[in-house]
Amino acid sequence: METKNAEDTVQTFIQPSKGWKIVDLKELVRYRELIFFLTWRDLKVRYKQTILGVGWAVIQPVLTMLVFSIFFGEFAGVPSDGIPYPLFSLAGLLPWQLFENSLRTASRSLVTNRNMITKIYFPRVVLPLSSVLASIVDFFVALPILILMMVYYKYSPNIYALLIPYYLLLTVVTAFGVSLWFSAMDVLYRDIGYIVPFISQLWMYLTPIAYGAGMITDPRLQFIYSLNPMVGVVNGFRSSLLGVYNGLPVQSMLFSALISVLILVSGLIYFRRMEKQFADLI
Repeated sequence: METKNAEDTVQTFIQPSKGWKIVDLKELVRYRELIFFLTWRDLKVRYKQTILGVGWAVIQPVLTMLVFSIFFGEFAGVPSDGIPYPLFSLAGLLPWQLFENSLRTASRSLVTNRNMITKIYFPRVVLPLSSVLASIVDFFVALPILILMMVYYKYSPNIYALLIPYYLLLTVVTAFGVSLWFSAMDVLYRDIGYIVPFISQLWMYLTPIAYGAGMITDPRLQFIYSLNPMVGVVNGFRSSLLGVYNGLPVQSMLFSALISVLILVSGLIYFRRMEKQFADLI
């Protein structure tokens, strides 16, 4: 709330939010320049004083793809749904690493920016949001490598490629929602900084990146497995881009969206509940 006194100076009064509103969209719009600045700063800091700079956004998934291709594709003979294994694994790694990088940086965003939190007011949700947005840039830097591999293996997308933005949105929503939980808990328990890399590593092996989801045949296990929203994201992104759909997986799409939205909404509620204590606890 802003008022003007007799000397026409603007005074701003910051009041605690009320009601059940879990996020103030108007406030985020007012702070859009801060979101842009923090996103740009995260990108600059990430590759500052590095030899290859933004090239690491390409090297990381490519090297992981090579390791997977050698050990899972050649030695273990893991089936890849009829797709050349290097292409199969890289198509799963790109959306996964968007999720993983977002989770790793956003979960530490509040503690990393403790000086800002204790000195000035701004919507705290801006910090994990900007970290997630910075990771999106890395994804698009690495995407041309996947396209070149598709050309090499003579794969071309079909009409289902129009679903790719949907799966990318699900990735961002899921990463943002999980990051809200971990970033808020990181203020209370600094153990979170050690737990997140372990959870991320475990989560990767519970996601069909190095193997196809078809390896899970038990119906009961399939349901439990599908509770991981990244299962639907990785399967959907890979299938849409490589044009291997046998039909539109409407049920899988809706179920993944439902889980992702639940994670986001619950994360926003928890983050908003803890937000008033950040400056005191951090």
